[in-house]
Amino acid sequence: MTRDMMTIREMCDTFGVTARTLRFYESKELLSPLREGQKRLFTRRDQARLKLILRGKRFGFPLEEIRQLLDLYDIGDQQQTQYRATMERARQHLADLKAQRAELDEAIRDLCEQIEWGARMLASMSHDDAAE
Repeated sequence: MTRDMMTIREMCDTFGVTARTLRFYESKELLSPLREGQKRLFTRRDQARLKLILRGKRFGFPLEEIRQLLDLYDIGDQQQTQYRATMERARQHLADLKAQRAELDEAIRDLCEQIEWGARMLASMSHDDAAE
């Protein structure tokens, strides 16, 4: 669905982002639309970069890291450096996410145990009250 050039409104509609988000990404040098007066025109390159930015954000990558990876595209080695760096960072990020998930799983188990304990305590207190 990409076109050679898209306006800011078309980008918003196509990618489900706000104009403010696009301007923010532009200010962070993640996107560099062409200018015709006040009008921004986003090239196929900007469209591809936005797709990657949104994917990176969904995976939890910081914007600065996304920018660094995107900038490796211009090295001129058929994106080999970009792919290698992206894979390395993705593997590390995946390991971090799995560690966070393990911590969350443990916290969930502990909280479930505390809720069960609290329920037993309340039940025993109610039982004690009824016996009196």
